[in-house]
Order: sequence, then structure tokens, then C-alpha cells
Amino acid sequence: MPVTLRIPGKARGKQLIVRVNGRPVTAFEGETVFALLTAHGIYALGRDRKSGHTQGGLCGMGVCHQCRVTINGVPDQQACTTLVKNHMEIETHALVY
Repeated sequence: MPVTLRIPGKARGKQLIVRVNGRPVTAFEGETVFALLTAHGIYALGRDRKSGHTQGGLCGMGVCHQCRVTINGVPDQQACTTLVKNHMEIETHALVY
């Protein structure tokens, strides 16, 4: 995983550990799955069904449904409206970073 893109010195919640595509990453209580993925440089979350091109979050507020990922085995969860929880398993569908 690349170096975190989080703003240094910003107060954060309790540190959590989650897995993204099988790899452990650091998360913080109170952030969304989308914020976690973005902070770790993961922008490609899925693939367009017609073209096969990678796609990522667009609106960041739950309207566009472009940020769907699998969370704890449940597909089509919106990363931008789901808060991170300790030991969460997140799978993107693009498998590219």
C-alpha cells in the first residue's frame, strides 16, 4: 500500500485495523470506508459492466452508487456512507490501485 494521504496533525478517532483486498490497513473510528480507501491511495473501486473501465467514487454522499464495494462478504455496499469498523473486511472489485 502507498504512504497514507491523510493530513498530518489532524485529530482522529481511535485507530482501527481493517483488511482491504486481504491486506491489513490502518483506519480511524469515525471515517467512512471511502475516506479510508482514498487515504491509502485506492481510487479504483469497481469496473463498468459495459466498458470494463475502472471506476471510483463520484459524489461522495450516497447518490451515485459508484463507490460500491463488498464489506464483510456483503456486496454492493456504498463506501461513502459506511463507517469503518474494527476488523472490517473490504473488497474492491477493480483489484487495481
